[in-house]
Amino acid sequence: MAAQEQYAELARQLSAVSAVKRDLARVLPVDCPPGSAAVLTVLDKHGEMRMSRLAELLAIDMSVTSRHVAHVEGRGWIDRDPDPGDRRSRILRLTPAGKRRLDELAERYTQALAHCLSGWSDDELGLLNTLLARLHTDFGVCRGSTPRFKDLAEPPPLPA
Repeated sequence: MAAQEQYAELARQLSAVSAVKRDLARVLPVDCPPGSAAVLTVLDKHGEMRMSRLAELLAIDMSVTSRHVAHVEGRGWIDRDPDPGDRRSRILRLTPAGKRRLDELAERYTQALAHCLSGWSDDELGLLNTLLARLHTDFGVCRGSTPRFKDLAEPPPLPA
């Protein structure tokens, strides 16, 4: 079991990862801010869906989701069609133009990462990818088995 100091250091490193994400967002074109890129990414990964599901997957408020959706719809990157099962709802789906834009964004991200991490070995990159995937999976499991951290009166106890 990891020592308490290692969890504290991990918390600091995860904050630093947020700075890396902000730096990566700077490679996005001005007409596609990070929220718009996230909408395209989720629709590409999960397929068509209602706005409520998109908000859930993005873990953001419905009003914020609505602004992001309006932005990408206005650029022709998604379609918003009536839901045949409930005409009051809309189904969101990626358009071919949205897929092309998403491919362009992925290329920009890949180039930025390749440039900044050019001194890393294949083994180091593989290890980072493996550990980040494991972190994501373990947090997904944790989310499913415990109350949301923000809903806890006190932070969850750390293992000894």
